[in-house]
Amino acid sequence: MNFCITKLWLPTATLAAILSFTACATTPAPPMQSAPAPEPTPMMAPTPTPAPMDSRGFDPANLDRSTNACDDFYQFAVGGWMKNNPIPAAYSRWGNFSVLSEKNRTALNDILKDTRNGKAGSNEQKIADFYTTCMDESAVNALGMKPLEPELQRIQSISNRADLVDELARLESFGVAVPFAIGSAQDFKDSTQVAGILYQAGLGLPDRDYYTKDDAKSVELRDKYLQHMTRMFQLMGDDAGQAAMAAKTVMSMETDLAKASMTRVEQRDPNAIYHKMSVAELSKVTPQINWQRYLKEINATGFTSVNVAQPEFMKQVGRMVAGQSLANWKTYLRWQLINNEAPYLSEPFVNENFDFNGKVLTGSTELLPRWRRCVAQTDGAMGEALGQAYVDKNFKGEAKARAKEMVQNLIDALHQDLTTLDWMTPATRQQAEAKLNAFARKIGYPDTWRDYSSLNIDRNSYVQNVLNANRFEFQRDLNKIGKPVDRNEWGMSPPTVNAYYNPSMNEIVFPAGILQPPFYDPNADDAYNYGGMGAVIGHEMSHGFDDQGSQFDAKGNLANWWTPEDKKRFDEKSTCVEKQFDSFEAEKGLHLTGKLVTGESIADLGGLKLAYLAYKKSLEGKADPGIINGFTPDQRFFLGWAQVWATNQRPEAMRMQVATDPHPLARFRVNGPLSNLPEFARAYSCKDGQAMVRPANERCEIW
Repeated sequence: MNFCITKLWLPTATLAAILSFTACATTPAPPMQSAPAPEPTPMMAPTPTPAPMDSRGFDPANLDRSTNACDDFYQFAVGGWMKNNPIPAAYSRWGNFSVLSEKNRTALNDILKDTRNGKAGSNEQKIADFYTTCMDESAVNALGMKPLEPELQRIQSISNRADLVDELARLESFGVAVPFAIGSAQDFKDSTQVAGILYQAGLGLPDRDYYTKDDAKSVELRDKYLQHMTRMFQLMGDDAGQAAMAAKTVMSMETDLAKASMTRVEQRDPNAIYHKMSVAELSKVTPQINWQRYLKEINATGFTSVNVAQPEFMKQVGRMVAGQSLANWKTYLRWQLINNEAPYLSEPFVNENFDFNGKVLTGSTELLPRWRRCVAQTDGAMGEALGQAYVDKNFKGEAKARAKEMVQNLIDALHQDLTTLDWMTPATRQQAEAKLNAFARKIGYPDTWRDYSSLNIDRNSYVQNVLNANRFEFQRDLNKIGKPVDRNEWGMSPPTVNAYYNPSMNEIVFPAGILQPPFYDPNADDAYNYGGMGAVIGHEMSHGFDDQGSQFDAKGNLANWWTPEDKKRFDEKSTCVEKQFDSFEAEKGLHLTGKLVTGESIADLGGLKLAYLAYKKSLEGKADPGIINGFTPDQRFFLGWAQVWATNQRPEAMRMQVATDPHPLARFRVNGPLSNLPEFARAYSCKDGQAMVRPANERCEIW
């Protein structure tokens, strides 16, 4: 587990999403005074009719020329793309992230299909066998629920509270986090060491609020969840009456856990989720659990102290361990096991799982083809083994070299910007410079690949391979506790289309998977690329100085490096961003939660500002790039940012994102920050009073 990674984008609500620090910052600086740009074209559209596509630019067919760029830039920039790219049935959203992810998935599938004769025990043998057993649908269907029967029998044989604690530990060891998650994380206040951590978990719905809200949609969704659980219990062999009662028991227990859980907004404060204590102190918080027995059961020999992220939640767990009947606990654990493993079982379980988690929660109407699911599962199980093969075949050195150059240019831009801030005193500026100088940079793939030699994978059982992979990763994670931090470790596999900032590592990371069009396109000009990949790089850098990242120092420790006056001014500027995003409506009556998305929104604003400064700096000594496809360089820069976020999304998925995701909806990731930038208004000749131009007294600027 890694509890302090801030990603560029999270497609769905996951445990990682809940636990990730969503840090971000902005870097607005005074307008650049460079050589005069070509006269901007009218704000309605750069040219009245589409021109032939220049190979150094973007596709003009992506535009919606009926929309005024100064009224709704997102619609103007990608409206044509949205019209021409409807959401495929198997997806809840479809965007340029999705297009590139599927391209990478196809490349991984080609690798897996060609990997057949690896030496026994080699990575090649393991990824091939994992993929092959997954693809053997007839064998999976023939086994039905049989692979889980030993675990279900263990649950059924629980006869006392000690047995219950043993079973909680056993389930945790292969990926069923009930009713809490346990793992490793850097110590927030000693970033050189890895500590144990306990975190709230144990819910079947995406978030605590799904259990606590009283609006009609929430009530309807809970009813559908009950029906789903009932059908799943029937698939496990319960009759209709038993299944319905079991579903109600699970709902009651999960609701109790949900009410004791911290909200996502509350978890955004790293100080609120840092409560380091000894195992003896933990035993006083939850005396109902024999922690020495639990830790021995999961082979957590390095545990001497632990960060109990949510003590009140753990107190509730303790009360339930003692107060809920063993029969109720057996029902709850049966559900958690089947809910976690259903995607890897026979067709009836897969389909029922998809009907709720896919159709109901996200609006997708069709199950992904099996090969796509198997590629994703192989990547999840052995991401660096498969990733090493991906890099060898698909990642070109020039992409890494170009990314390094852009990173350096953006770091230089932030250094320049820090010297111009009129609200930051020299004492704080010195600390900010020190943090920036200490940034670690990881690009493409790890220098040292993960060792999978102790992972057992064969061709006997797909479900068993999944369980083995989960056990391997769980034990690998626990083995880090009590040891120095490995600063070479990566939190994403190389083919991943994403990027992240880790405040405890003070590092920015860009996997090979994202260093491709539309983020970086070798056929596009620098303006477009700086607006795309450049702004992505700036986004991750800005996370080091956002509302969360700003609380970690150059060494990655949770420590205040601000003067009181500067911190107050910074908080006021962050509140400006929060209030802006509070005002955005996803649909009528459904507003974004500014406090939830502040970090990502600060990072978008800062990333764009940094990328713009870096782009302008890159032009020094070069000929004017001129107009391409009717657009000036500055206009192409902002189009590059919009193209990254071209997305269609189903209403169900949109509502889930608003409720659970620290990232704003794509439209607001474009229009929100751009409406604060005078550079954008100048590029498109926007006038005061238009939607994309905020009045000066409402404009948010931080960096």
